[in-house]
Amino acid sequence: MAITQISAFLENRPGTLLKAISAVTDAGVNMRALSVAETKDFGILRVIVSDVEKTKAALGADTMIRETPVIAVKMNDKTGALKGILGILGDADVNIEYVYAFTGAIMGSAYVVFRVDDVENAEKILAENGIITLNDADLEGFLA
Repeated sequence: MAITQISAFLENRPGTLLKAISAVTDAGVNMRALSVAETKDFGILRVIVSDVEKTKAALGADTMIRETPVIAVKMNDKTGALKGILGILGDADVNIEYVYAFTGAIMGSAYVVFRVDDVENAEKILAENGIITLNDADLEGFLA
């Protein structure tokens, strides 16, 4: 049930992010969520997109790209919702490498993306606790 995230390693200089985003947008790809982490010389653009293959082609062969399975969790947009999910994963000794959030078209709902050390185990634990996770196909309906 994991979703596919694209990570692109970009030079940390003016205009680089715009160039990458423009290439993806001009290819007709819908970016559903994104995060940028930086270091002095490079940044990592992490995106969840409507079309993984078009995104990779748009970013080009010169860009170092990785596909990563991540978990997207639907949660109520209310105080404490994230804390509960983190507690479930923590109690199960699931290591969270990074996290970012995005909103969808459904009022009262928020979505959180987790990169974890064991996707399959984390999804099982979340399901056992009534937490909804999304897959690539779900993104079409939830975030259209």
